[in-house]
Amino acid sequence: MTNLKEFTKQVRKDIIQMVYGAKSGHIGGSLSSVEILAVLYNKILNIPIEWDKSSKFVMRDRFILSKGHVTPVFYSTLARVGYFDVELLKTFRKLGSSLQGHPCLFTKLPGIEISTGSLGQGLSIGVGVAQGLKLDKINSKVYVLLGDGEIQEGSTWEGFMSAGAKKLDNIVAIIDKNNLQIDGSVQDIKTLDPLDKKLEAFGWNVLTVDGHNLDELEQVFLKAKESKFPTAVICNTIKGKGVSFMEGNAGWHGKAPNEEQYNLAMEELNA
Repeated sequence: MTNLKEFTKQVRKDIIQMVYGAKSGHIGGSLSSVEILAVLYNKILNIPIEWDKSSKFVMRDRFILSKGHVTPVFYSTLARVGYFDVELLKTFRKLGSSLQGHPCLFTKLPGIEISTGSLGQGLSIGVGVAQGLKLDKINSKVYVLLGDGEIQEGSTWEGFMSAGAKKLDNIVAIIDKNNLQIDGSVQDIKTLDPLDKKLEAFGWNVLTVDGHNLDELEQVFLKAKESKFPTAVICNTIKGKGVSFMEGNAGWHGKAPNEEQYNLAMEELNA
């Protein structure tokens, strides 16, 4: 059985190494999402490792990375659970690599459902997929990971409204609420609170959790599976989690560490 604490530690090291090696990428939001993806891919999602070669492929759960810029955590998680060779992580954002800066269907990388990156679109795509599954009578779930800054996009609220109106119990919106976006504090730029009350008003079942507590995340995702309504899981997280000088610092939204910063980060993660 996978030791999830060790798994998250390895993913964090992968994130730092990938962004440092590429000299570009998004560290802060990747580090805040580590535990979320670790629990989803090790405990919750019904997705075949063999990807499209499995006879049960159509029955799979769907995961959509709406905050498409946090591919370091996404690619590392996919590799570490067995979708592709971890050696491929070294090619992150390199010319010709299938590990582009945002998920891209055309690279045919196992585990990618849809190309994403332009914020505010993933939830509406997920709603469409969820409706399609209902029409085809496929009993699978759609999980969409969003950033809190991303929720400022109007198209996201159209998705919330549509799912609530249609009572889509097969979609789960996971919100990485790290309270920071590229320009600073979400609260200062365009506050979302009270987010739970707003989502409830749109007809969603809302669950709130410590987004870095592995046990709590597993339990809340299991509850989401049983919901008779679309479910939003608000994960309270820390941007840059795991590296002290990156934690709570909006400057690490999309910046690569220099050699000194890389060594400090890896020293902390190896401690």
